[in-house]
Amino acid sequence: MERKCLDCGELLAGRADKKFCDDACRSNYNNRRNAEENSYLRKVNGILKRNRRILETLNPEGKVKVRWKTLVKEGFNFDYITDMYETGKGHQYRFCYEYGYLLLDSDEVLLVKRSG
Repeated sequence: MERKCLDCGELLAGRADKKFCDDACRSNYNNRRNAEENSYLRKVNGILKRNRRILETLNPEGKVKVRWKTLVKEGFNFDYITDMYETGKGHQYRFCYEYGYLLLDSDEVLLVKRSG
């Protein structure tokens, strides 16, 4: 039975469970196979990092109110968060890592920084 490299298609010699000619073919195959997933993860991580950087820049003291439009103007994406915390009173804080926000009744947003 002929066995061929999963990446380049060359005939394989050696162990019965060998799947690739060499490390380069193994690496190429796995990189190609994971490219779509890695691309999506890079995109999401980029959005989360940008959100965090915006919250950090607008909130140097750890707690401040800003207008909702200010976040939008800076490029903040409200669809991406890393965590949510609900208080006993039902307020939902949304977080991008240690920086978070609470949407207030008006057009304001309370920015916070989680300690520890």
